Amino acid sequence: MTSDTAPTTRTLTLVVASALFMESLVSTVIATALAAMAADLQVDPLTLKLAFTAYYVALAIFIPVSGWCADRFGARTVFALSIGVFTAASVCCALAWSLGSLIAGRFLQGVGGAMMLPVGRLILLRVIPKREMVGAMAWLSIPTLFAPIMGPPVGGFITTYYHWRGIFWLNVPVGLAGLVLAWTLVPQVKAEQLRPMDWPGFALTGLGLSLAIFGFTLAGSRAGSGLLAGEMTVAGLVLLAIYVRHARRSAHPILDLSLLRIATFRLSMAAGVLFRLSVGALPFLLPLMLQVGFGMSAFESGTLTFASAVGAMSMKLTAGPILRRWGFRRVLCVNAVVSSALIAACALFNASTPGVVVMVVLLVGGFFRSLQFTSLNTLGYADVEPAQMSQATSLVGVTQQLSLAGGVAVAALLLESARHAGSRSDLVAADFQLAFVAVGALAALSLGFYLRLAPDAGAEVSGHRKHAQAGPDADR
Repeated sequence: MTSDTAPTTRTLTLVVASALFMESLVSTVIATALAAMAADLQVDPLTLKLAFTAYYVALAIFIPVSGWCADRFGARTVFALSIGVFTAASVCCALAWSLGSLIAGRFLQGVGGAMMLPVGRLILLRVIPKREMVGAMAWLSIPTLFAPIMGPPVGGFITTYYHWRGIFWLNVPVGLAGLVLAWTLVPQVKAEQLRPMDWPGFALTGLGLSLAIFGFTLAGSRAGSGLLAGEMTVAGLVLLAIYVRHARRSAHPILDLSLLRIATFRLSMAAGVLFRLSVGALPFLLPLMLQVGFGMSAFESGTLTFASAVGAMSMKLTAGPILRRWGFRRVLCVNAVVSSALIAACALFNASTPGVVVMVVLLVGGFFRSLQFTSLNTLGYADVEPAQMSQATSLVGVTQQLSLAGGVAVAALLLESARHAGSRSDLVAADFQLAFVAVGALAALSLGFYLRLAPDAGAEVSGHRKHAQAGPDADR
């Protein structure tokens, strides 16, 4: 691509980035509006965990088929359609009249979101020349950096001074503009050869994951009976067990479980599940504690919780030097303890805790949690062969979304258990404090997997071995 076409590259990247910004923003603003949504829909705040879970489950189901759909129907068609679906789902959420309609809208949002990120990245990888890829990816990373920072205060402001439905209406003009730009500017790219689609595997994993996660989420909830929750969970696990058998016999399984034979990939996945379960609970616990437990408004809550995203963004410049200096094993082990302690430290918050103290704890915690995620994600791919990278990305993506969904379910189950033990119908601050201690302990369990890593695990990626051989003055 010549210099004359550079504006086209930037324009294409910004079109994709704008769609990702819309998806990232709505994922963060909804957490701040939970208390107001529960009051307006006249449901228990804990039942809104289903709205979180529905979104994550939809992502987990449809992310693996996004690449095949782009190759089959064309990247522009699928990308534009995903924006349209996400925008239409936002309208459905804004018009939701009950918990069930909100859950359906959130699931539909997840279907659109599952296509936007993978297909958008695929378009850039296939269209933009390699020499311009670094700059394009830098622009593409902007939404994931700034949307989590803007989300809580923006969502809190809209919820407090307008209405929670406004956070979904916000997507409509952005989505319509993105739909027009995508259809007019994004090229129609397809793969030269269409790989086979594992439809039986898609059906087994989709139905199995849905039943298992929704069943687990309903467990202990007043929104559904314990018997129904148990039946759903068992049925889902049975279908997933059938898929494991299917995957061993299929030449092109939708989720390639043979990747788990790679030690670094397997350990990073297992540890990542535990850590993400804990971190996935935070967006659910924090806003509810500040609003329901401490009596803050949605806007006051949002102006505090965005500090976690600021800490996460500040880590981006330091992860490389840290891993190069100390290596994956040491960083993951030490950081697991630090991150877990900072999660549990949220239990020390009370209604009289100064806002600046809350922000500092969340900012520092966001930094270390982001470092842990960056280290896990990098180590997981360290020993994966290039030919397996696509399948590895799908398996990691599914696992990440399911872990986040499980984190919400765990958080709600802990709160429900604490409330039940106190024979209360309302949540109190002490319920959240117990939950934070529990999810902090859950994150600490991941340390057992990090200790099993070899001292030089992922050294070729981190550069730790070369750094150690060069001596402590190597970076000077």
